[in-house]
Amino acid sequence: MNAAYRFDDWESPAPAAQSTSEPPVLPATPSLAPINAADKRIVNGKADINQLAPFKYPWAWEFFLKANRNHWTPLEISMAQDVHDYHHKLSPAERHVFENVLAYLTTSDILAMRNIGLAVMEKMSAPELQIYQARQVYEEALHTWTYQHCIESIGLDQQEIYNRYRVVPEIHGKIALANRRLEKVLRSDFDLTDRVNLHEFALSYFFFAVIFEGCWFYNGFTPIFALQRRGLMKGAAEQLQYIMRDEVLHCAFGIRVVRELLKEEGLELDPQALRELWDEAEAAERAYASYILRDPILGYNAELHVQQFRFIANRRARQVGVEEPFPGADNVLPWLDEQANLRKEKNFFETRVTEYQTGGALAWD
Repeated sequence: MNAAYRFDDWESPAPAAQSTSEPPVLPATPSLAPINAADKRIVNGKADINQLAPFKYPWAWEFFLKANRNHWTPLEISMAQDVHDYHHKLSPAERHVFENVLAYLTTSDILAMRNIGLAVMEKMSAPELQIYQARQVYEEALHTWTYQHCIESIGLDQQEIYNRYRVVPEIHGKIALANRRLEKVLRSDFDLTDRVNLHEFALSYFFFAVIFEGCWFYNGFTPIFALQRRGLMKGAAEQLQYIMRDEVLHCAFGIRVVRELLKEEGLELDPQALRELWDEAEAAERAYASYILRDPILGYNAELHVQQFRFIANRRARQVGVEEPFPGADNVLPWLDEQANLRKEKNFFETRVTEYQTGGALAWD
């Protein structure tokens, strides 16, 4: 019979020989002045990075608390109906859309996780900012798990799906653009006391928070939501709703950081540099949409996707306080915001009750 291990089953190490020498005397450590919240800064701060309070940015701590109230995992949502839908109900064009959205997202969230952890978090010099970003790193890993769960549940060829970002030019183009815009600030020796570097960091973080997460992610789930609106792939779409609500918080936090950073440092983003960012992002999004929606699906096509990107881009620009990049863009998919604002109500006997509290409470206008 196998007995369970107990702590006292393990042999205790032999007692160490008694030392005859005197214990070392540690040097006296001088006391330090207390932390003043006013000494904190988003970057280049002089306060103690290891001391959380007093807060200078209490809103960052609130983001952390909200994120933790929003906890979920992909295992809470059944994918059984999706398996049937994918194999028996989706058209070839719809399967093409579904597969390639997942192929793009799987790589994007890993890129996001690395950017936050390696490029952004270590350069933030207030711990309340870092603590939320630590949660954000976890959430990007959770999102990657979610896509993997969808891919595995449906029985897709994982090697083929995960390699699409490398072999499909239109998917690779978005990832390559993100890497190019983010790679410079990944360096740990990137000196933010240099004003040129500081502007580069602010522009890079603007790209990440406002365009990558605020536009590409927010708009990127829409093709699968279009299937959900017709009663298809509802499990995967519900997974993406949870992810979208996390991304709403990520984007809102990033926008707040950008606004505070520019104000704190007396910095203004170069309008021409911003114009180049928007134009590159739209071109990459248009190429991507033309590929994943090369054959329109019922209720959705490539032009609607690009038009909605332009509308969301204007909204994000207003939130940061910079000029709208695409004046006059229409909200062609008014139902998209409902995906973030919808509160989940579930039958207790059908699945676990998971009330996602705060994502839909954020006002975007």
